[in-house]
Amino acid sequence: MSEPRATSDLVEIPDDDYGDIPRETLIGLYHHVRLARELELRLVSLFKQSKVVGGLYPGYGHEATTVGSAFALGPGDVLLPLHRDLGAQIARGQPLKYIFAQYMGKATSPTGGKDGNVHLANPELGIVGCISHIGAMLPVAVGISYAGRVLGRTVVTMSYIGDGGSSIGEVHEALNFAAVLDIPFILVVENNRFAYSTPVNRQYRCEHISDRAAGYGISGVRVDGNNILAVYAAARRAAERGRRGEGPTMLECETMRMMGHSVHDPAQYVPRELIEEGRRRDPVARYERYLLRHGVLHEADVPAWTERVAGEIDAAVTWAEQSPMPEPAEAARGVYAEGGSGRTLGGGV
Repeated sequence: MSEPRATSDLVEIPDDDYGDIPRETLIGLYHHVRLARELELRLVSLFKQSKVVGGLYPGYGHEATTVGSAFALGPGDVLLPLHRDLGAQIARGQPLKYIFAQYMGKATSPTGGKDGNVHLANPELGIVGCISHIGAMLPVAVGISYAGRVLGRTVVTMSYIGDGGSSIGEVHEALNFAAVLDIPFILVVENNRFAYSTPVNRQYRCEHISDRAAGYGISGVRVDGNNILAVYAAARRAAERGRRGEGPTMLECETMRMMGHSVHDPAQYVPRELIEEGRRRDPVARYERYLLRHGVLHEADVPAWTERVAGEIDAAVTWAEQSPMPEPAEAARGVYAEGGSGRTLGGGV
């Protein structure tokens, strides 16, 4: 067993400390962060047209955290996103059309219209569907990495929790187990300042959630969750740390939830000054300004990107809307594994 590592390892990544990120990655992040924003907005529109089956929990404002973190994973790694992490889904390669079909309950969705809209998985891409009970994903994630070790493979897993969810017992159990066994697990804490309507000053007494990492003897990293490059760089370092056998990382991303807990929540409990601050720190506009400032993107390119993103969203929505609803006779088919041959995740676990 390895020696305890009593480190909080809080990292502030300064602006422009991204020199080793290739242009292809910078543009890929831009493409996906814009897709994530438009995806959320289109789902809200479809919800208001009564075309979404079930609730909707937008991640508007979280795009830099979700896209930047998931983009750092490699082939064979496994992603376990929560209900607000559609940006992570598309960063991992989940086709847009499947997301819209899932939210519309269509037969062409990954669950065939048989499961809740947030339970969106894709084993071939290494995406484990969200478990509704907040915190329940984390022991599963740690177990997947541990199973990989038993099979002689290094499988980095990444899962998410909110600031409120970080106080749930399963979080402690998962992190403690991962710490003791040096499991390559990354917990992304989306600190968006409110657990539904409860502000962070009523949730914990430490200054930062990542301060808790020292208690587990693991690395704790805190970044500006509205800075996609800071998130990407920190997540990539956490993944590399896991591959070197240095155990789990708690990555706290400080962001702002720019809509209510769900579409039906007007969030009247959020002070206006926090909303205004969130708008000034908007992760999508901020990253676009960064790319323009550094010459990676030019003003003349922006309209073409806007048109491209809108076209991809339109095509996916059209495909989903034209897909059939599931047949009642199919309701019980495929609910359990058939034929005794289970499907494996991206890493063959």
